[in-house]
Amino acid sequence: MQTPKKIAITGSGLVGSLLAIYLRKRGHHVDVFDRRPDIRTMEFSGRSINLAMSTRGWKALENIGIDQPIKEISIPMDKRAIHTPGKPVYFQHYGKEGEAIYSISRGVLNKKMIDLAEEAGVNFIFESKVWDVSLEEAIIYTGDSEKGEWTPHQYDIVFGADGAFSRIRHKMQRRSMFNYSQDFLKTGYKELSIPANKDGFHKLNSNSLHIWPRGEFMLIALPNLDGSFTCTLFMPLEGENSFEGLDTKSKLDSFFRNHFEDTMEVIPDLMKDFFKNPTSALVTIKCEPWSSEDKVALIGDAAHAIVPFYGQGMNAGFEDISVLNELMDEYGDDWKTIFSEYGASRKPNTDAIAELSYRNFIEMSSKTADANFLLRKKIEKHFSDKHPDKWMPLYSRVTFSEAPYSEALRVGDFQRNIMDGVMKIKDIESKWDSLEVENTILKALSS
Repeated sequence: MQTPKKIAITGSGLVGSLLAIYLRKRGHHVDVFDRRPDIRTMEFSGRSINLAMSTRGWKALENIGIDQPIKEISIPMDKRAIHTPGKPVYFQHYGKEGEAIYSISRGVLNKKMIDLAEEAGVNFIFESKVWDVSLEEAIIYTGDSEKGEWTPHQYDIVFGADGAFSRIRHKMQRRSMFNYSQDFLKTGYKELSIPANKDGFHKLNSNSLHIWPRGEFMLIALPNLDGSFTCTLFMPLEGENSFEGLDTKSKLDSFFRNHFEDTMEVIPDLMKDFFKNPTSALVTIKCEPWSSEDKVALIGDAAHAIVPFYGQGMNAGFEDISVLNELMDEYGDDWKTIFSEYGASRKPNTDAIAELSYRNFIEMSSKTADANFLLRKKIEKHFSDKHPDKWMPLYSRVTFSEAPYSEALRVGDFQRNIMDGVMKIKDIESKWDSLEVENTILKALSS
């Protein structure tokens, strides 16, 4: 048990809303501040990448019994559907039979999470801009403008769940011995959409994450409950084949006909969506420490924003909450130790998933259409099916297990070195499932 505290959370996004439910169920008074209007009163589109809920995210929801209502607004995806020019669509299953990631609209999920938080007794304060925080006293300051008059709000604890450009973290950055880095990709993204058929069904396979890999750029599509797909175009911000270069309808039409011809019939509003929706940046943010004594702590993207190519941004943020919850069980009212252990536990793992997410961009955009890569994955799956106690593929370790991300990175690098050697075996294409290959991997593992 914990002594009830008065707690403020800045940010009513997915992580902030879930954290609020956890804290409220422990008996704390929880106020959630957000500079935006209530998302439930707004149309949410134009700047989103659909979410892919996996094991770590489901665990955080199951812990407090809200997994079932979230499953009802999600669609299982058990495979990738790869679209390559001039070839039939082919499929790559993610894991073992029955394993899937779940597509959820960010807007739909966020609205549901706020509903569930309000049902738990959380108080939301929308259209309230937090400009500053006292790290020593847990006082947050709100106001209409940064240079206008501010109103102080006293709390026992403040959590910054206000995203990659967190105002709470901004204050922490001004302190001595606070480390911070941000790294923008030269690749950006833009939301597009595939509407449902007239009968309300999906135009493409609805249990797949669709990928059009094209090297330096790619298109992905994730299904929605209403029969539509949310698409995301990733490409360089500048240069040849870039967002900067696609500045007219004729250039856009020519680009899609050359590179994504099979999408032209299923994206009827391509011109409208492309020029209406903003081009957004992709950033990795790392920082430490994540807390200030027993008063203020960062969580989710405010502490560790990552690029979306492993589908782990939300899952990593939800896992923050799972770990924090376990520490609250262990240390009770000792919030200083809770925060210290929380940061020490999570920082190596979020650094690891940041690295893995960046690497997966290369895999998704280029390697998913490469014959050697596909053979490599086939060998891994064959060996893993025969020796599940000796080999779990990296994707499964990240997505379908609760193993630490840092362990996944370390073991993944070890397995990659083994597979580099396997792929050099003469005539590997014809003997990929032979005893020779199996024994080669077994020998490498034992060494």
